[in-house]
Amino acid sequence: MVIGSVAAVDPNPFLCDLSFGRSGACRKSSRNSPSSLDLSSSFIDAWRPASTRCRKLRKQTRGLVIVDELGGHYEEGFDDVHVQLINYFTYKASRTVLHQLYEMNPPKYRWFYNFLATNKASEGKRFLRQLGKEKQDLAERVMVTRLHLYGKWVKKCDHAKMYQQISDENLQLMRERLIETVIWPSDDTNTEKIG
Repeated sequence: MVIGSVAAVDPNPFLCDLSFGRSGACRKSSRNSPSSLDLSSSFIDAWRPASTRCRKLRKQTRGLVIVDELGGHYEEGFDDVHVQLINYFTYKASRTVLHQLYEMNPPKYRWFYNFLATNKASEGKRFLRQLGKEKQDLAERVMVTRLHLYGKWVKKCDHAKMYQQISDENLQLMRERLIETVIWPSDDTNTEKIG
C-alpha cells in the first residue's frame, strides 16, 4: 500500500505538494508523478494564484490521509490469497486434530479446546507459534495435518468447476439485482372499462 501525495493540478507549473511528512510548501512538481492525486479543476481554480490555492488546499486536507492504489490491480500477485489459504488450512487442521483428540485423549482435548477458545486458529503462523511454545507435540500434529489436508485438496480441486461456480454465482447475483430494480406494471393499469 502506498501513501501518496495530494497535489492541485492546473496549468500553472507551480503546484502545491502536501506530501505528509514534508513541510507542505508550494514548489514545482512533476505532472506525471504516479503518487499525485487530482483534487481541483483548472476551470474553477485558474483565476486564483497558486499560493492561495495551496493555502486553501492545506486547510481542507488537515488530518486527511490520501491513500492511492488501495484497490487491487490485475498485474499484482496473489500472495494475500496464499496466506488466506494457509490460514484456512491451519484452522481446518486444528479442528481435525481437536476431533481426533475428542475420541482418543479427553484430557488433551479439553486443554486444546480451551487453547482454541482463547487463540484464533485462523491466524495461522501466530497460532502455531503460540501452540508450539505451550505444547510442541500438538503444534507438530496440526502442522502435519495441515500439510496432509492441503495435499488432499490439491488432488480433488477442480479449477474449471470452481471457475464455473464463481461465474454462475456472479450471474445469479446480477439477475437478482436486476429483478429488484425493475418496476413491473400492476395489473390494474391494463384493465379496460366495459360498457
